[in-house]
Amino acid sequence: MNFRRTSFAACAVFAAALAAAQPEPVQPGHDALDDEAAALEVVRSDTIRRYRDEISSLEQADGAYSPGLTEPLLELGLALQQAGQHAEAIAILKRGVHLARVNEGLYSEQQLVLIEAEIRSHIAIGDFQAADDRHRYLYRVQQRTLTDAGRSLALMRQARWQRRAYELGLDENGFERLLRMWSLYRLALSELAEDEGDASPNLLPPLYGMLRAQYLISGFDGSDPTGLSADPFEPRVDEGRFVAFRSQSYKQGGSVIRAIYDVRQAQPGAGPREHAEALVLLGDWRLWHDKYDDAAQAYTDALAELAALDDAEAAMGDLFGAPAVLPALEGIRPLPEPVPPEGANLLVEFTVDERGRVRDLDRVDEANDNEGIANRLLRKLRKTKFRPRFADGQPVPTTGIRWAYDTSDWQ
Repeated sequence: MNFRRTSFAACAVFAAALAAAQPEPVQPGHDALDDEAAALEVVRSDTIRRYRDEISSLEQADGAYSPGLTEPLLELGLALQQAGQHAEAIAILKRGVHLARVNEGLYSEQQLVLIEAEIRSHIAIGDFQAADDRHRYLYRVQQRTLTDAGRSLALMRQARWQRRAYELGLDENGFERLLRMWSLYRLALSELAEDEGDASPNLLPPLYGMLRAQYLISGFDGSDPTGLSADPFEPRVDEGRFVAFRSQSYKQGGSVIRAIYDVRQAQPGAGPREHAEALVLLGDWRLWHDKYDDAAQAYTDALAELAALDDAEAAMGDLFGAPAVLPALEGIRPLPEPVPPEGANLLVEFTVDERGRVRDLDRVDEANDNEGIANRLLRKLRKTKFRPRFADGQPVPTTGIRWAYDTSDWQ
């Protein structure tokens, strides 16, 4: 059977229904958006009913374990998901997984799309522990069924989940999640390198994932609820293993950055800009580890590379024109995103000195109804490291930085 990853049939019904239901002329005071929402709800209800009828017919004809049921169960689960009926979607998708196992074997590839959809519904209703359990099962099936590029992509998706599980605090010893994150990205890298060679640009996603993992590992201190236990009577074996691993973090991160540089330089058209960006990655990593002089040398070397570009001034401004929060990597946000001042209820002002340290931090708004949240942000900001601004080839302090935040949705 051709087992699809998206609900093509549902999409076709949806499109046909919308085409057939031409809107009436809009009357004064009538909300066209309400009509559109109502039409969409009708289409969803019709789609769900159609799949229920199809499943019922198959059950009557071939029994409750008919191999033909698996696909309509997936389509029904996806339709329920789109309608926001996640609890029922989970039950339907679980049944589809069970039928795939019965009819196709314990590690049937048919299960994959069903499990992935089930995980999305668990996340949608906030049942992250169930989502984690299903991720573990998904990984076992993927290991038995996937090959080549599909396997490496699955490994990276699993690595991203480990990162999220760490942030959600799903385990008492959160550092185990970081170790798994690193290992999964490393496995993905190895498989891609074996299949595509050491210069493939497809190596960059797992390499950047490995660098993100090293930032998290090196910055982990066990002070949060996902960290190391403070109870001196608990076993320390796992903690010792993590400390030993973290002691190699600086070296490991440097090796990853070198690999990123090698891959980028191997691409057609690579030149001074790519070299400079790799040097900035290296400088940031060194500064993160308080190696100020080494970091400054890497930044200076990057500026020298950028000077050879036709748009040298703009390129230097992009990388060194203002302080940059570390880690300066896509996928890591060490601080909340600032908002325009007019929509904010918290305003802070500070200086970033020539070594990237926060100085003279103060709250400068007049609100006083969110002291706890403000104090937590100030503590976080005070510990944050920045890549400093450069002027005339030298790191310089930046004063009068003002960031605004809307804390109304924070907890």
